[in-house]
Amino acid sequence: MKGTSGVEESSLDETVRGRQISSGQHVTVRVPGSSGNVGPGFDTMGLALGLYDRLTVTTGGESGTVDIEVAGEGADQVPADDTHLIIQVMKRVWQRAGFTAGGLSLRAENAIPHGRGLGSSAAAIVSGALAANALLPAGEKLDDEILFQLCVELEGHPDNVAPSLYGGLSISWHAGSLFRTARIDVLPQIVPVVAIPGTALSTDTARSLLPHSVPHVSAAANAGRTALLVHALTTDPSHLLEGTEDSLHQGYRASAMLDSATVMNRMRAAGFAAAVSGAGPTVLVLADGDRQAQAAKAELADLLAQNGLEKSWRVMNLKVAREGAKVEVHQR
Repeated sequence: MKGTSGVEESSLDETVRGRQISSGQHVTVRVPGSSGNVGPGFDTMGLALGLYDRLTVTTGGESGTVDIEVAGEGADQVPADDTHLIIQVMKRVWQRAGFTAGGLSLRAENAIPHGRGLGSSAAAIVSGALAANALLPAGEKLDDEILFQLCVELEGHPDNVAPSLYGGLSISWHAGSLFRTARIDVLPQIVPVVAIPGTALSTDTARSLLPHSVPHVSAAANAGRTALLVHALTTDPSHLLEGTEDSLHQGYRASAMLDSATVMNRMRAAGFAAAVSGAGPTVLVLADGDRQAQAAKAELADLLAQNGLEKSWRVMNLKVAREGAKVEVHQR
């Protein structure tokens, strides 16, 4: 059976005989959320957002025991046993390196909403992979490239994994059997503004609405808009509105998130560079500077009030996360 990350769950539960991870270790990892696609960059582009999950893992205790505590977003939705995605990811990293674990204690403080198109599953995978790698002995750690490939394999696509790992704007592509990514710094005045609905939308549901093929003109339009968006984010923000125009996925997915589609289209009609974040249903606005960000926030508040959504949605001004996931603490 496949999990939401697209990886065979049963394969994650296989036991590999090997050396055991040292007990008494303590590691804390901080990882940013992300917005996949960023409008036209379908499955290839992602922007790291200054919305962070923090994971703390302690090794020790009876072999095979897992103690999990989750606070914040998704605390009442995720499993509290070894089927938790982060535990599964850590096992996979250790299996790859030829190690097994004894007892584990996991503490997660989540700020990234689940099921809203803000990269929560990619952030969980990245945090678990970095924590597991940090707990390996010196000389046995997996290198950055192997970790990236492993995280993409677990998530199923790179557009959220890459920005969570590396920060900034990521452009990723498939090269043979591997994925590649390029990290790009965006202009410092770019301010992401997000309008987050109170209800979730699964990526699988959103993806199921996409056609198997699209007209040539739509593919050409998105290629041009994606290139223009990179230019807008790195050189000339005056092109943000046109650069975020999409012809490949947002229209097809609108029926699954009618309120989000309405808010996005109204924001674009008002001159703001709005797009659906990832598979949705969050609406992302890319603002040129704090003044435009405040104007976008006010416009979103008005639109939500007009549609009776002000109590179930929340609007936040964020920053682009210039730095990706990092190990903040590692004590042996």
